[in-house]
Amino acid sequence: MNRIHVFHGVNLHLLGQREPDIYGRITLDEVNGRLIETGQTHGFTVECRQTNYEGELVDWITKLTPSDFLILNPGAWTHTSYALYDAIKGVSVPALEVHLSNIYARESFRSHSVIAGACVGQISGLGTDSYFLALAYALEFQKYRQKERNSNHEAGKDSPETGRE
Repeated sequence: MNRIHVFHGVNLHLLGQREPDIYGRITLDEVNGRLIETGQTHGFTVECRQTNYEGELVDWITKLTPSDFLILNPGAWTHTSYALYDAIKGVSVPALEVHLSNIYARESFRSHSVIAGACVGQISGLGTDSYFLALAYALEFQKYRQKERNSNHEAGKDSPETGRE
């Protein structure tokens, strides 16, 4: 089954209390609850995790498969972590980079994402709505994959992801 993973990076456990004028007042638990509920409504499992340890995030990413979908807010690692870039590219998982604030309208060091090239896209600057727009895209992406896999199976074709049924 196609799964959707939402991984939150460094300091995002402080959502709702850290700089609420930039990041908002909604907590990470509230965001995760809404993401999980929305996924269930559409028949998908959404798994949400947060870590302040870059290596742990790399481990989570490298356990994903190409049939999964990743929504990733790496926080400050956006600007520094070639390890995250390599992990995403290494598992060929479709990923959307998400940011609550507009990283291009803030300090100059925040305006470059080293992981953008490993992602199918980026949503930033829309507060927690960035997550929900990313989820809407991920749900449609996964529904399309499911439909393609089902039609290939019915037609007796190999699965495009595994080369076999």
